[in-house]
Amino acid sequence: MLFVYNRVVMKAIIAGLILLAPLPAQWIIQDKIPRNKDGSPNLSAPLPPRKPDGHPDLSGIWIAEPALLHDATAHLKPGEVQLTPKGQAIYDERKSGAVANEDPDAHCLPQGVPKIHHTPLPFKIVQEHDLVVMLYEAFGQYRQFFLDGRPLPTDPNPQWYGYSVGHWEGDTLVVNSIGFNGKAWMDQAGLPTSEALKTVERFHRIDFGHLEITTTIDDPVDYKKPWTVTQPAVLFPDTDLLEHVCNENNKDLEHLSGKNKP
Repeated sequence: MLFVYNRVVMKAIIAGLILLAPLPAQWIIQDKIPRNKDGSPNLSAPLPPRKPDGHPDLSGIWIAEPALLHDATAHLKPGEVQLTPKGQAIYDERKSGAVANEDPDAHCLPQGVPKIHHTPLPFKIVQEHDLVVMLYEAFGQYRQFFLDGRPLPTDPNPQWYGYSVGHWEGDTLVVNSIGFNGKAWMDQAGLPTSEALKTVERFHRIDFGHLEITTTIDDPVDYKKPWTVTQPAVLFPDTDLLEHVCNENNKDLEHLSGKNKP
């Protein structure tokens, strides 16, 4: 998508403007980041101090690397993802390009889970004792993971990102989500989802600058068995999220093929 991949150019422009600005304007430089002798961030440094409750601190701005946006199964072995006949028919039509213009992203709609973590745009984790908030630069979206012991709803109103509760298993944050609306694509290739989708996401900070997000997909309508995808992410230091208003200048649809192309 054109407006997604332009961030690299924007960052270069912003970096140039910062160099021209007075020193006090460099508010995005973060003092608590460990650095190498040349001043560059040391992403392999040990984990930061734990939170007061003893759990690892996942806070920070992260970005997928490499991003699995186009194909969520790129690193999986053949046979790990097995589609039902219904799911296969949907996937084959989307993958052929016949309905590429129906990708929700192209219409500035939410990416869903796990696709939101596979986009090449950063996200911010804000961690409190009983709540973790995910702020996504992509389309200005957010999610909430409740860690206060509440159960998942028994009759959820379907949503793009569902409902999420979390708990800690050792040093890994485990998030269970249900209540999806079945409209999201898993990736740009078109892997489907249904309202029966359940996900289990595991967030594990390996060291100061590296995070793993492992998502198990359980959707008996579209898949014969659960499957798991791991998205590596790296810390995105000395910056912050940019405002991203998809509908402001969306030029994606005109470049996509499809039976219902506008």
